[in-house]
Amino acid sequence: MGMTDTLARPNRPVYLDNQATTRCDPRVVEAMLPWFTEQYGNPHSVEHAMGRTAEAAVETARGDVASLLGADIREIVFTSGATESNNLAIKGAARFAARYGGNGSPGDRKRIVTVATEHKCVLESVGDLKDEGFEPVFLPVGADGLLDPEVLRDALSVPTLLVSVMAVNNEIGVVQDIAGLAAIAKAAGALFHTDLAQAVGKIPVDVTGWKVDLASVSGHKIYGPKGVGVLFVRRRPRARVLPLFSGGGQERGYRSGTLPAPLIVGLGEACRLAGAEMADETARIAGLRDRLFDRLRGHIPGIAINGSTTHRVAGNLNLTFPAATALAMLERMPDLCVSTGSACSSAEVEPSYVLRALGLSADAAGRTLRIGIGRFTSPADIDYAASALAAAHSGHNAADNLAGA
Repeated sequence: MGMTDTLARPNRPVYLDNQATTRCDPRVVEAMLPWFTEQYGNPHSVEHAMGRTAEAAVETARGDVASLLGADIREIVFTSGATESNNLAIKGAARFAARYGGNGSPGDRKRIVTVATEHKCVLESVGDLKDEGFEPVFLPVGADGLLDPEVLRDALSVPTLLVSVMAVNNEIGVVQDIAGLAAIAKAAGALFHTDLAQAVGKIPVDVTGWKVDLASVSGHKIYGPKGVGVLFVRRRPRARVLPLFSGGGQERGYRSGTLPAPLIVGLGEACRLAGAEMADETARIAGLRDRLFDRLRGHIPGIAINGSTTHRVAGNLNLTFPAATALAMLERMPDLCVSTGSACSSAEVEPSYVLRALGLSADAAGRTLRIGIGRFTSPADIDYAASALAAAHSGHNAADNLAGA
């Protein structure tokens, strides 16, 4: 059977956008359900049994998150997701230093260093602080998407308050050497923050061993629910941040508001499952990724992977096609869920800033698709995707060419 011959759809639609979000694992849903209905107490209402029961469930989940991250349970602060966590880490650390002094040098460290390929919420958080008297610095990456340690070292020749580098890029899937970069930052007297949203559950994480000060996590990237996340705040030596908003002082004053016990229980279960299954899952996903790319490479000469092929998470393929535009291909394969880049960017279609930072032209960036393989991807999904992508690239309507019997 050729790549554009009839192939029955394994399901409708075929979902390969797991960097944007993941399906909530049915086991996670099952764990959450009682906390919506039967055990609906407020975890802060410790005066009565239902509140204490909810509080105990929250603390169990906090322990499961801490275990996966390599953190102390007291270092886990629940938030609404990685966007809030990133804002709290970056703006909170900067504002604490501005108000109280930080790193032993009150008020004289204004530089905040990040990377040009970071998630939009990190770039915007760092950029916003310029209006508060800080100096944003955006470092370039190499053609492989990785930050050169010497580039960071040079940037830190100026006294720096905070460095923020994401562990795994959300578009191209490359894995930065967080332990090595954090060591450079610490030697220069800077705090170090990392966005772990795309790393947790995909690669082993050890925030204590890596010696990072602040780290962000999002539940819906690891087969948990949307609307919940974590900020890791190191205790010893203590990293300090000011809260983003005022309230009842929950989460040790870092993040006020009633904790969503059902979502937190779900996040805890997602972390527990990730810790138990990550090694086997990674091997299976890597096999599916290789299967897909091998088939595409055999039928689309000139197709190219963006970003390092060795320092990369198993489930990501960011592919530039030699001829057809990404938007044209998407129109030809409505039953295949892939994307042109970050799901968190504006609705406007424009060349990916991540790909431009790697040196791709606007034209090449416009011929690029991100494919995210995950826990619920089947071999049949991969075979369908290979056929659909080949048909769409050749100018055929994949929905017609690949219609099931």
